[in-house]
Amino acid sequence: MDLEWVAAFFKNYEWLIMYLEGMVKPAAALAVVLLAVALSYSQKLSLESDMIYSVTRSFLQLSVIGFVLQFIFNQENAGWIVLAYLFMVSVAGYTAGQRAKHVPRGKYVAGVSILAGTSITMFLLVALNVFPFTPRYMIPVTGMMVGNAMTVTGVTMKQLRDNIKMQQNLVETALALGATPRQATLQQVKRALVISLSPVLDNCKTVGLISLPGAMTGMIMGGASPLEAIQLQIVVMNMMVGTATVSSITSTYLCWPSFFTKAYQLQTHVFST
Repeated sequence: MDLEWVAAFFKNYEWLIMYLEGMVKPAAALAVVLLAVALSYSQKLSLESDMIYSVTRSFLQLSVIGFVLQFIFNQENAGWIVLAYLFMVSVAGYTAGQRAKHVPRGKYVAGVSILAGTSITMFLLVALNVFPFTPRYMIPVTGMMVGNAMTVTGVTMKQLRDNIKMQQNLVETALALGATPRQATLQQVKRALVISLSPVLDNCKTVGLISLPGAMTGMIMGGASPLEAIQLQIVVMNMMVGTATVSSITSTYLCWPSFFTKAYQLQTHVFST
């Protein structure tokens, strides 16, 4: 009887045992974190607590996400894709809005921009049969797109507001001469977009030459052929460029109502800080 109980226990919690066995290598990798903590202490950087907190938090977050994804993958229900996607967009919109905290309704602008860029890209990928619409494919793919769009959108919004603030007199002069808000801020918008999109384009130019990207590395380490890995990575890089471009441009259009009055005048309180 006792042996049956033990057998039943191991069968019911086989997933937990496999998880704990798989954590041996990640635990061994903590050696490099301990090295970083020791160096921080020796150099009196006072970063030891932040390092320990960051590593602990990342461990807990990834562990929870791993169990959640395992559950979702087992369901094979498209509804979970939408739910996970909206959750990621909400968190990304909040984070990007925090970066551009001086932009009115920044979190809303960032969230809608990220939603627009990622949803359009995801629709095209599914429509062209690049990826099947299943949780195992779409959740990781949308996660990469949302993360990329979050960074680009936050930078675009912040840079656009800063550009207009620095050239406020120039913009007001253009408005006084009859220009529309779009015409008056055309150069500032272009500058913001160039600055935010340049890292994405630079990454495309140097991919594979300086370092192997995450998706490609994961496939190769998982036993896939390097040729299969580069095919996936090409798709990833393409969708990153598309998502970043749509999201960043959308954010500039959504920022204008917050920067100008209905009478085509600058909202001075937005640029006073």
